[in-house]
Amino acid sequence: MNNDLIKLKNATKVYKNHFIETKALDDVSLEIKKGEFVAIMGPSGSGKSTLLHILGLLDKPTKGDYFFEGKKIFWENEEKLAEFRNVKIGFVFQAYNLLPRITALKNVVLPLIYAGVEKDKREKIGLEKLKAVGLEDKANHYPNQLSGGQQQRIAIARALVNNPPIILADEPTGNLASVQAEEIMRIFKNLNQDGKTIILITHEEDIAKWAKRLIKIKDGRLINN
Repeated sequence: MNNDLIKLKNATKVYKNHFIETKALDDVSLEIKKGEFVAIMGPSGSGKSTLLHILGLLDKPTKGDYFFEGKKIFWENEEKLAEFRNVKIGFVFQAYNLLPRITALKNVVLPLIYAGVEKDKREKIGLEKLKAVGLEDKANHYPNQLSGGQQQRIAIARALVNNPPIILADEPTGNLASVQAEEIMRIFKNLNQDGKTIILITHEEDIAKWAKRLIKIKDGRLINN
């Protein structure tokens, strides 16, 4: 039985600016299996964030194919891709991306609003996910009333509300002190033990060590896989 969740085949990404072409990814092939905890590591400008954006269907390769659970992804219908992302992929970013004028709970349930889930049900799910990251007592707090580590835990809870099989995290500890970073990585470890596939972008070796598999990228090419 094929256990591949994601398969990227000969993916190249070229950005064009006037007469200049920049090759951010160069013929990258990659397979990620269900239940893996993968860290993608590389220096600034190596192509790691471009790779994550393609894996998360936020950007498309200039050339190459993408398969999810064995089915080829077609990029033409953005509306269908958005629906697919909302259900299949949870995103966690370095900057938290919380809306400042709504409570933690309301931030967490935003993906459920987009999915058309009724209010009572989405609030119940939101509280369950806040409990999963240890912040159910902060449901009615606003982002500016929370520490950076707490804001990132809220962002993780938001990524979990649709119960996606994959969590993509782009430098999720980049703005945090080491103690807070360890709390966040412990949450990712627990999520992985519960069956979530975790794909983590980082440039920090101590963060990459939490993953079960390390992929290094340099100048747009994988140097180990």
